[in-house]
Order: sequence, then structure tokens, then C-alpha cells
Amino acid sequence: MNPLIVLVFALLFATPAWAQSRPAPAEPRPAPKMDPRSVLRAMEDAFSAVADRVTPAVVHVSTVPKKTPGGAPEEAPERFKEFFGEEFYERYFRRRPREDARATGSGVLVDPKGYILTNNHVIENAQDIIVRLSDQRKFTARLVGRDPKTDLAVLKVEAPGAFPVAELGDSDNLRVGQWAIAIGNPFGLDRTVTVGIISATARTRVGVTQYDNFIQTDASINPGNSGGPLLNIDGKVIGINTAIVAAGQGIGFSIPINQARDVMQQLITRGRVVRGWLGIVIQDVTDQLAGSFGVKEREGVLVAEVMKGSPAETAGLRAGDVVVELSGAPIKEVPDLQRRIASIKPGQTMKLTVIRDKKPVAVTVKIGEMPADEPVVAEAPGNDEWGLSVESLTGDAALRLDLPVSRGLLVTDVQPGSPAEKAGLRRGDVILEIARRPADDAAALFRTLGALKPGETVLIYVHRAGGSSGGANQYLTMERARQR
Repeated sequence: MNPLIVLVFALLFATPAWAQSRPAPAEPRPAPKMDPRSVLRAMEDAFSAVADRVTPAVVHVSTVPKKTPGGAPEEAPERFKEFFGEEFYERYFRRRPREDARATGSGVLVDPKGYILTNNHVIENAQDIIVRLSDQRKFTARLVGRDPKTDLAVLKVEAPGAFPVAELGDSDNLRVGQWAIAIGNPFGLDRTVTVGIISATARTRVGVTQYDNFIQTDASINPGNSGGPLLNIDGKVIGINTAIVAAGQGIGFSIPINQARDVMQQLITRGRVVRGWLGIVIQDVTDQLAGSFGVKEREGVLVAEVMKGSPAETAGLRAGDVVVELSGAPIKEVPDLQRRIASIKPGQTMKLTVIRDKKPVAVTVKIGEMPADEPVVAEAPGNDEWGLSVESLTGDAALRLDLPVSRGLLVTDVQPGSPAEKAGLRRGDVILEIARRPADDAAALFRTLGALKPGETVLIYVHRAGGSSGGANQYLTMERARQR
């Protein structure tokens, strides 16, 4: 054999000296067998430890409602019936002739000086607030402040020495599937402990608060749990239990503790919550609207109206702009933009990216401070498919209807099942624009509609009266019925 070939084979298959000195790898050790009973006992111990440590900080909150001029306690808002169930609402919240009528809920001590976090709806319209601790001590609590927009309130009780407190955790890094432990007073059953998991995070559109951003859990939450803590396996507060779906089981919602902490600190230091403000009325970009503005469905938030004198007007924002980015981060839906603007300190300058006339435009805006009565979000437009009667808006009609606009076409009738109704138009609406042009003449409006082909849509800009702010503008789309 060729000596060169022999040398090559020798080099290929020889064991290097450094490898010869390396010890052989150890055989992998089998994983130790775990006794299922030991695992269960460890879980039991963990849950019991949380209950033992936190229960002294969970308080029972009861209230005596304020009385109406007629002598009966004020009635809690009807919306509570949806979340607490009719039986509990009738029992605890409805007007009753007895002077000791009480509503009950929960709270959690979060500061040894006696500060208590609870829900606004637990103490709303309260004449007196009574707090009872696990050691049966009772205190008349002082309302430090409340924030209806997040359904949070802070109470204060006074006593010599320090109060037991629950440690606050971090809700920004929660994962679906983590353990969740709720402690509260459901149906007056003091210090009830329930266990479940985190079912979802950042739940919006629940309809409970203006700034919905909930932790969803299947740890049992019932009427009376409101204001009590949601805890992690380490016994740290990760949420304040707030609402349930009365028709469902295992669906409860908690305010993330990081949000609650910020609200609490502001209520303690200044008695109110300061939020950032743009001064725009906004609506989601639906599939029907997306094509008209050059974006995709659920891509950005549509500006339906810019308020006079607002930071948005100063910055040059316009109705019809679609906000798609805030400081480089994408905006997907109305709650997203609402929360992020509200969390910005007034006076800061932010950069927005908007789609205007189907092209991106950069806008720099100095965030203002939200007024006490922020206009509501524009209502979502109606469905697709003209049973429509309009007349020119006169000054007398505008005055009679208390409308802040003096031009446009007043909708006097909308036929059921018509394209106008399907578009979301209502009697009393004022059509300001159609196809991005002023709508001042009824004949011109119907000519524009008549030029549509079957299945085509047109953009309509309307003013709708009503609400605490006197009304708001919004965009709708009307479709010409398809031929059959």
C-alpha cells in the first residue's frame, strides 16, 4: 500500500493525545422519582402560606349610602347589575327604606400607615365607610381619593401602631398559566380564599372602566370580592379584583397592580389623577373604513374629531388622520392609544405617525393635561347597506336641538333595514361631509350616493348629539345595495 495513504488513514483515525487524557463522560443519572403526594403537599403549603400571610391585610368594606332628598339611600348605578348579578344588586345596591342600608366589598391594606386600596364602585355614593379587619377591629375610614376612570379608590384608617400589609408585586411580566389566588368577602363570607390561574392579560373592551386593561383569571371572584387582592404564588399583590361576567363561570377581571399603584400614589399625593391628553375623538379602523384611509383593518386609530384649542389642533392633527405610531411603537386600537396617552406626563413632547390622504405624515405634539370631563370615544360605525330623509340645517334647528354645529344636513328619518340604518345613521345626526366634501345640499348628497355602483361604499362624516360633552363627530360608511 502507498505509504502516503497509510499515513492519511493513521492521521484520520488516530486518537489525539489531548483526547486520550480526557476522562470518559459520566453516565447520565436518572431523574429522581417524585412522589405525587409530596408535590401536592408542597402546593398546599404554598397556598396556605399565602393565605396566612396576606389574610390579615384583607379588609371587609361596608358603606352606608348617601340619602336622597326623599330620605332613601342613593341607588348605585344600574350598570353594576351586569357585573354583580341581579340578586346581589337587589340585595346590596338597590334603594331600601331602612336607614342602615349597606353595600359591601373588600379592600387590601398596602401601607402600614393605614392606606387601603379598593374599588371606586365599592364606596361610590357612600355617606359612611366602615372597615373591619381580620382581628375584628372596626374603623370609620376616610376617603383619600377615587378615580372612576379606573374604578379605584384609596381609603385611610387611623390607629396606634402599624397595620398588617400585603406586599405589592409586578404585573408587567405576568404570564398566562401562572397561579392566581384571590382573597375577599364574597356574599359577606369574610376572607374567602380561591385559587386559579392567569387566563389572559391586557383584556380590553370589558366595558367596566374607561381605561380597561384587565388581568383575567379563573380564580373564583364573586360579588363582594370587589376591591380585594389577586395574588401570585409568592403572596404578592398583582391585581385588584374588580368585575365578573355574571352569566359565566371562571371569568373574573382584576386591575393590574402597577396601574393601581400609580393611581394610588397620585390620589395620596394630590387627591386626583393627572393624565395626558391630546384632545381628539377617536374610533377603531374597521374593515369598511380601512380602504378609504389607506390602511389595513385594525391598523391604527381614526381621528373622528379634533377639539378646538386642544394640543392636537395646535400640533396640526386633522379629522380623518389615522394614528399608526406613537414614539415609534405601533398603535392598533382605541384602548391602546387611550392608555398610552393618558400615561404620559403633561408637558412632554411626543412624535406621532399618522396616515393622511393615504400617506405617512410625522406630527410632533406637546401633551396636555386631561380635563375633568374627557369626551367619549366615537361610537363604532354600523353595518354595511337609502331610506334616508334629510333637510338643510338652519340656525333655528341647530338652536332647538342644542347643536354646536350650524352647517350640514339634518337627518330627519332613517328607515329600518335601509342602507342608511345599516350605515349607522340615526335621526338627529347632522351629515357634515360626504366623500370628503362638505354636505350642504341634499340634492348633491343624493347625487353622490346615486353615482355609487352596487357594492361600493362612500365615506360620511357626521355629528351626533348627546353625551356629557354635548356630542361628537364620527365617520361612517354607506354601501349601495348589491343587485340580486
